[in-house]
Amino acid sequence: MTETKKIIAVFGATGRQGGGLARAILADPESEFAVRAITRHPESGPARELERHGAEIVRADMDDPPSLKAAFAHTYGAYLVTNFWEHMSAEREKAQARALAEAAAHAAVQHAIWSTLEDTRDCIPLDDPRMPTLQGRYKVPHFDGKAEADRCFGDEGVPTTFLRTTFYWGNLLGGHSPVRGEDGELWLRYPMGEKRLCGIAADDIGRVALAVFRRGTDFIAATISVAGGHLTVADMAAVLTERVGLPVRYRPLTPDAYRASGRPAAQEAGNMFQYYADCEHRFVAARDLAAVRGLVPELQDFEHWTTVHRDELRSAWS
Repeated sequence: MTETKKIIAVFGATGRQGGGLARAILADPESEFAVRAITRHPESGPARELERHGAEIVRADMDDPPSLKAAFAHTYGAYLVTNFWEHMSAEREKAQARALAEAAAHAAVQHAIWSTLEDTRDCIPLDDPRMPTLQGRYKVPHFDGKAEADRCFGDEGVPTTFLRTTFYWGNLLGGHSPVRGEDGELWLRYPMGEKRLCGIAADDIGRVALAVFRRGTDFIAATISVAGGHLTVADMAAVLTERVGLPVRYRPLTPDAYRASGRPAAQEAGNMFQYYADCEHRFVAARDLAAVRGLVPELQDFEHWTTVHRDELRSAWS
């Protein structure tokens, strides 16, 4: 099959973004593309599941640049995503991106998609006292490090589309799920005030990536910013209450209170939410839902995503 199809090396193939792309390609037997799933753990259950559905599994590690040679060999394209939350270091994430760019250039990859984010310092400069500076030179390290890494692909001459993502609605099943208060009620406690939070189903990021690959060179050097909806957290709570059948309420925190809350990665996440809120207009405006739906007509909105995941949400919160 892969002899007649264009191979896409999918990093993060056992995770949410890369997994969404891998599944989207594998779901279409007539696709012009074949999946090479890149993972550090080829023996894992998710890797074996992709293999059962027709993916080629290749072991590689972004922290081990020589291992990337096999990942990119004979590929047409590559989907490149790093995982800041695994190590919480913007410098390490930039080093990983540099290794990816160098390997992609060496392999003469014809089209790379780099999963990235805005540089928050364009809106909230380092000397702005509204939020603390983290890791010495960043406001939101997992945003700013990726934004700085963008230039690696240009420096290496890799034909690249820059795909800017946003908050995963799937976080409601994990680190940003509602908390049960002393009153027994479920509360969303984000420092967003009445500002809108851009969100998306992680699988839809993969569907957008597939649409970009299908368009060939149309989006080389372009920046595409994606979302599936722009809702206030109060509106999200109302949708969750209606669709999941459990009462969910919104109790906003101040950014400082969130950063001091003791939650995992509270400073990083607190700065992230404050950036979403304080820079709402520019962040939302960059994510034109009609334009994203032009690439993926079946793009999920929050109501649809919540309905599809209703049983998972009920189980997680009950």
